[in-house]
Amino acid sequence: MRNLTLRQLQVFEAVARQLSYTRAAQELHLTQPAVSMQVRQLEEIIGLPLFEQMGKKTYLTQAGEELYHYSRVISEQLEEVEEVIAALKGVHRGKLDISVASTANNFGTHLLAAYNKQYPSVTVRLDVTNRETLLQQLANNEKDLVIMGKPPEDVDLVAESFMDNPLVVVASANHPFANNNEMISAETLANEVFVTREPGSGTRSVLERYFTEHQIKLKKGIEMTSNETIKQAVEAGLGLGIVSIHTLSLELEAKRIVVLNIEGFPIMRHWYIVYRKGKRLSPPAEAFRKFVHDNADRLLEKLNT
Repeated sequence: MRNLTLRQLQVFEAVARQLSYTRAAQELHLTQPAVSMQVRQLEEIIGLPLFEQMGKKTYLTQAGEELYHYSRVISEQLEEVEEVIAALKGVHRGKLDISVASTANNFGTHLLAAYNKQYPSVTVRLDVTNRETLLQQLANNEKDLVIMGKPPEDVDLVAESFMDNPLVVVASANHPFANNNEMISAETLANEVFVTREPGSGTRSVLERYFTEHQIKLKKGIEMTSNETIKQAVEAGLGLGIVSIHTLSLELEAKRIVVLNIEGFPIMRHWYIVYRKGKRLSPPAEAFRKFVHDNADRLLEKLNT
């Protein structure tokens, strides 16, 4: 198309993916009027509207759907070109775009910091989010690598286990169970309120499965959107919670939270480094993948001492 630019396609792709001019502007570090102008110019070149506004929601038109498909293909090809050029330059250059499950944020950021110290010229972009968003990012091939719990087996992903992830039940230091050294039965938990993550979270799924397997009803209290707020709510006495033991070093040291001796816990899960099957990893991504396998256990041990 005459006069169509890669920048216009980049802006359009961001708006189409986010279905929001505001979020696209934040992602691209542009003002919202600048994003609107680029989309408007693109619509003028094409001669068809690409978006329609219904109430407060933005939707793609048929022309927008078609262009979004091709803009994604073009974007992926440009990224592949960058990766090839980076490979020619070596691992000490380039960028790494990675997402980490919010429950893995603590050790995930330390892994990235240690990696970045070894490869200081690599530009690292980190996104911390929930399981549902991670799977969507993988489906859209938006990230080089993802650190998360085990993904579904019915999708085209490579999932490499690199570390155990024990899930435990925690309570406030003032909870009646806090000084109970005996095994607490699953049935006893039927009388307890649990502070839970949002639907789609890995720990929420594990908790619901545990209660279903023991044929008891889960009493859900406040629903939280991050692991940190779960711990804060538990500490405040709003209920029990289930979290990865890897996230508790500070709270346990300060004796603000205790790990309970519950029947069937800890539930042993694993952390995985995940990417699209068939994806050609860039040198920085391949270096990070190897770095995680070689250093994760050692780094976690260091954090917990």
